[in-house]
Amino acid sequence: MIYNEIGKTGMKVSNLSFGASSLGGVFHDVSEAEGIRAVHVAVDGGINFIDVSPYYGHLKAEMVLGKALRQIARDRYYLSTKVGRYGKDGVNTWDYSAQRVTDSVYESMERLGVDYIDLINVHDIEFQAALPGGLQKVVDETLPALVALRRKGVVGHVGITDLQLENLKWVVEHCEDGTVESILNFCHYSLNDTMLADYVGFFEQHGVGVINASPLSMGLLSQRGAPQWHPAPKDLKEACARAAAFCQAQGYPIEKLAVQFATSFNPRIATTLFSSANPDNVLKNIEYASEPMDEQLVMQVQQIIGDQMFVKWKNS
Repeated sequence: MIYNEIGKTGMKVSNLSFGASSLGGVFHDVSEAEGIRAVHVAVDGGINFIDVSPYYGHLKAEMVLGKALRQIARDRYYLSTKVGRYGKDGVNTWDYSAQRVTDSVYESMERLGVDYIDLINVHDIEFQAALPGGLQKVVDETLPALVALRRKGVVGHVGITDLQLENLKWVVEHCEDGTVESILNFCHYSLNDTMLADYVGFFEQHGVGVINASPLSMGLLSQRGAPQWHPAPKDLKEACARAAAFCQAQGYPIEKLAVQFATSFNPRIATTLFSSANPDNVLKNIEYASEPMDEQLVMQVQQIIGDQMFVKWKNS
């Protein structure tokens, strides 16, 4: 396992890290016992950065992760969770107000069974862009509330997350340096889209660490194929399916290539988050990340994806 620092935080994290969304049954029903074991396998395999959110499974992911973490020494992992995006009874809600995000941090700590959070993120800021106050509210209200918790030692570091890179850039530009210490972006450093690489220099200039997520591009880059709910357009789904079939014919699963590619931009992208509640899949991903990548196959896959490279979709 390779370890990189997230920006200037001092957190040296594994270049492959564990996203706990699967523990909330986000993709399909999961066994709680299997999910807990998946967390243990990840940490025992050298992964030391775990990311979650109260939104995942509408609190379930944090609760299951909390049960897993109670059996692991606190100095073996860095823990990241989020504020701003929630859900109840199958309905999504958003609240980026100072009071709500402050309360949310303490609620997450209780569910997770910890007395501090290493990294607290403002979740999917593009949704606040559509609410009164827009992204300026993140700058003027949400982030100052989290910085206040950082001063108190309740949280170690403050970050922001979004699918849309331009939103992350805008917030960093409109904050004092040091307010935002990291960004988390997903599906933009993968076999079918490397747009995140175009923004890394900007974030580095502002001392902001970079976290990548979803090396399989939310299932596009898998033998099983994109789930029905995936927001990508049909042509992109079909191109990725052709690429997956080609990899399979070479005896090289596209999941393996995707994980290797997403973790290859070291150390400028500090870590890449993947999610699985299956202990065997966790171990497999750790093994993938430790093996050399077939660069020729990368080029062939990207040629197959062709004009669907960099095709974007909206968050949901």
